[in-house]
Amino acid sequence: MRINLTSVCVDDQSRALGFYTDVLGFVPKHDVPLGEHRWVTVVSPQDPDGTELALEPGHPATAAYKAALAEDGIPATSFAVDDVRAHYARLRGLGVRCTQEPVDMGPVTTAVLDDTCGNLIQIAEYT
Repeated sequence: MRINLTSVCVDDQSRALGFYTDVLGFVPKHDVPLGEHRWVTVVSPQDPDGTELALEPGHPATAAYKAALAEDGIPATSFAVDDVRAHYARLRGLGVRCTQEPVDMGPVTTAVLDDTCGNLIQIAEYT
């Protein structure tokens, strides 16, 4: 068994697709119209056949959940990077709002950013 798909609920699929591709550097995998919403997934350019991230349209029940996580500073998901400090600096340079500067926690260094679509996202470097 392996994880092939995970998701984040987003407030706006088009804005999310722009952020996750243009800012974070993922590449689109699927973008299928489904009435009012779309089936939108992105993947890492280093692993185009790997785990997909679905940019799920927000369900009314998710608003309170997402707000509570954000208020408590809890990321919706985490992405592995080779150099947290370099990614953090690049993202800050692009105007991304970061809620946690890089912090060393033993075998992992993490930082947290706002995805502009209602989620906090952690980036993590494992040593």
